[in-house]
Amino acid sequence: MKKLVFYASLSLGIMLLSNCKNDKNTPVNDKQEIASAVAKNDTKLKRYQMSSGIVKYATKISGKVMGSTISGSGTEELYFKDWGNLELKKSDSKKITKMNIFGQKKTDVTEEHTINKLDNGKSYTVDNNRKIVYLRRDPAMEMMKTFNGGNVVDPGKKMLESIGGKIIGKENVLGYNCDVWQIPGGKQWMYKGLPLKLEMTVMGITTTNTATSAKFDTNVPDKYFELPDYPIKKEEGYQSDEAYAKDKAEMKENAKKMQNLSFEDYKKMVIQDDPEAKNMSEEELKQGYQMMKMMAKKMGK
Repeated sequence: MKKLVFYASLSLGIMLLSNCKNDKNTPVNDKQEIASAVAKNDTKLKRYQMSSGIVKYATKISGKVMGSTISGSGTEELYFKDWGNLELKKSDSKKITKMNIFGQKKTDVTEEHTINKLDNGKSYTVDNNRKIVYLRRDPAMEMMKTFNGGNVVDPGKKMLESIGGKIIGKENVLGYNCDVWQIPGGKQWMYKGLPLKLEMTVMGITTTNTATSAKFDTNVPDKYFELPDYPIKKEEGYQSDEAYAKDKAEMKENAKKMQNLSFEDYKKMVIQDDPEAKNMSEEELKQGYQMMKMMAKKMGK
């Protein structure tokens, strides 16, 4: 089954990311109109099942690794609105590492202050040391816009299940009834798509992040989403909104063309790209073809 998913995704990517011959016949003005329409009607992400919220967390770190004792604490503030389409998270933490190497004791203290913001698929990361804000597009979030109408909640559950996660019960956190997920290395308490508590143990170090206050479906002023007045540096390969809209418009047009792709053409394309596909049965190729058609249909909407 993994092979089928791979080949379906592969063939889809080949067609969408390459310049289709037929695409050259599309007038430039038509492309610009399509791109404008795509930008105007860009799907918004729905990351949570609450319209807005303000959540504050307390963090604790403890454990031993390689003869060192580690402890720490911190706080986190989360602000979101528009169903999580717009979100800003501030974190402050302090970690103390006490080492005893050949009888010599040493204490190392590190502090971190981070700010991260998501704005409809765009990700901003603040580097306070260099006084720069890094900007990139989050590919996972952009993919959700295309394949699931922007709704991230259900795919999020499937992702947890795919890594071995499962719901083991329900518990209240601050009066909110949460699903308790058992996941590799720990647990997380989820309320309508948002974690209110997280416990993870990695290499002997346990980190607990617990909500100390939470308000949902409330007014969240714009000031909470403001970033420091630092220069914004776009990561390598970052596209402008106009260029991204044009690429997305072309992807939609090519996806529509793919819906009419015959099975024989699909088969030739897959085998041409990877000769090992010749070893796949006709039934496997047909299943991959149906998956490709389904993906193309969703992308072509």
